[in-house]
Amino acid sequence: MRNSNPLRGRNFLMTPGPSNVPDRVLAAMHRPAVDLVDSDFMAVTDSCFADLARVFRTDSRVFVYASNGHGAWEAALANLIGEGDLVLVPFTGVFSAAWGALARDLGAEVEKVAGDWRRAFDPDRIEERLRADRDHRIKAVLAVHTDTATSVTSDIAAVRRALDACRHPALLMADVVASLGTVDFRMDDWGVDVAVAGSQKGLMTPPGLAFTAVSPRALERSRATGIRRGYWDWPRRVDSEEFYMKFFGTPPEHLIWALREALDMLFEEGLETAFARHRRLADAVHAAVGVWGETGALELNAVAPAERATSVTTIRVAKGIDSNRLRILAREELDVSLGYGLGPLDGKAFRIGHMGWINEPMVLGALGGVEMAMQACGVPYRKGGVTAAVDTLAAARFPEASRANAA
Repeated sequence: MRNSNPLRGRNFLMTPGPSNVPDRVLAAMHRPAVDLVDSDFMAVTDSCFADLARVFRTDSRVFVYASNGHGAWEAALANLIGEGDLVLVPFTGVFSAAWGALARDLGAEVEKVAGDWRRAFDPDRIEERLRADRDHRIKAVLAVHTDTATSVTSDIAAVRRALDACRHPALLMADVVASLGTVDFRMDDWGVDVAVAGSQKGLMTPPGLAFTAVSPRALERSRATGIRRGYWDWPRRVDSEEFYMKFFGTPPEHLIWALREALDMLFEEGLETAFARHRRLADAVHAAVGVWGETGALELNAVAPAERATSVTTIRVAKGIDSNRLRILAREELDVSLGYGLGPLDGKAFRIGHMGWINEPMVLGALGGVEMAMQACGVPYRKGGVTAAVDTLAAARFPEASRANAA
């Protein structure tokens, strides 16, 4: 049962989505609804569409839906993949599998490029399969940039290189739900045809908005399919001059105001600065887990350092340790909310989200809460993980002082 002390302070929301919503973003929503064709609201909406393209690093069109990330998945599939079409899914965890499963539900034939729960997908295996597809039956590759379940980040640009090396016409679709705004993603430079994302992670906005950024090639392909896709339809939204059709109905006004404020905050910080901040925070969490795990009780799920996500860290626990008990105690008694293990990692792992509106002291406080929870649950960890995180952050933020102290 949750501690009922009314003077408990703020919750440390360290789940890998939804992420913390800044006070500025919450305040931006605190206003009355307006006429859906109010000129000021239309101007804000247009600015959001333009600035989302900046975040995706694209000159292409961005579509916004009142939905979550699964809606963005479905929009991409509904516009481009017909009954019986073959799609290739490089496996990296729960969310790559789930996107493929949704494609199958919509009538596609799905082929998985085998992978495991601890490594990024292998571009060479993708290229090998594409070369074998001499009849070009494969219509798209569905590639997840960061799989939130495994905290593994894969090389999206390498998939484009594989496609180009084979001269294969398949579209490259990228899920950047858990990576957009937290790590470098370059839609145009990397040759991505469709990128899908949601509002509730690196973009610091409440859940409820989904985005698809669509290249001219993909948009033209959607026109040629002849598929009827209703609400998700890109051509219908593009071809209409009515503002109403940007959302195919009443726009989610308050979420758009929230998104506008969040984008302002992101650009005030600067994308590259935000990426560096996420890298520092991730490195600190990894350092803490490295120390805690010297007893053999915990370890990072992502085994290759270069493939470890900057937005979320999945931590495996040894046999006999119930990660759900630890997670529930942390939430109910310490107000530290952690992500649970998904799929085969249920009860065998927990996840620390470090994305969006978050800074060094927030991460350190959460790590302290995790260490308290491990102590309360009898997890045999080595002490010093929080100190290792402090040292990592100090070295990154104040390198000269850290070098002087070391000397």
